[in-house]
Amino acid sequence: MVKLILVRHGQSTWNAENKFTGWVDVDLSKKGEEEAKKSGQLIKSNNLKIHVSFTSFLKRAIRTLTIILDENDLEKKFNASWEINERHYGALTGLNKDETKKKLGDEQFKKYRRSWDISPPPISTDDKCLENFSPLNSGIPKEKVPKTESLKDTYNRVIPFFNQNVAKNLRNNNNVLISAHGNSLRALCKFLFNISDTNINKLEIPTGNPLIINFDESLNIKNFNYLDKSREKEIIVNQ
Repeated sequence: MVKLILVRHGQSTWNAENKFTGWVDVDLSKKGEEEAKKSGQLIKSNNLKIHVSFTSFLKRAIRTLTIILDENDLEKKFNASWEINERHYGALTGLNKDETKKKLGDEQFKKYRRSWDISPPPISTDDKCLENFSPLNSGIPKEKVPKTESLKDTYNRVIPFFNQNVAKNLRNNNNVLISAHGNSLRALCKFLFNISDTNINKLEIPTGNPLIINFDESLNIKNFNYLDKSREKEIIVNQ
């Protein structure tokens, strides 16, 4: 069976500070580096072969991938694509989540953070966080660069990318590793596991814990599992 290996990047410095990160190009924390290294070790110890790798334009995902490739004695050869960047958090970018929750109230906070199709207000054109976006973003067509996104918006760029780039590799019997982000992977899992608009808010993707999805020749999912059982989260299927 061909395998898709999904890894949310290890903890970033802004994850550790409980900030909305989105497209800000922060690095891994020390803990994040350790999570990425353990991901690579788990993949190697389970004798999982990686034939093709994809990641985003953000260094936390790129570094997670390169650490995994190092641990598996593989060449640092991969495909980087903006379509699997993290969700753009708009005006919430850079804000502390706890402080924002107090300011907005529980209901509005949940809508911005976990709803399917509600976006935060757009980021302002003079926001200082824009200075810390990935320089790779300069290669994105200007009309496609968002100023805010809902999960639905993220889904609408992730799924065409998956169908056009990842699925064809799986059909060619290539095991694919994707190192990406909490929301870009939530969007992909929504598609793969047929999760409803209502229940997608329940899906959590742990950092640095490889999720292995096995497909048959028709790309139907046969089974799936997290490699680190101590940190696995429930995968919602057909709900």
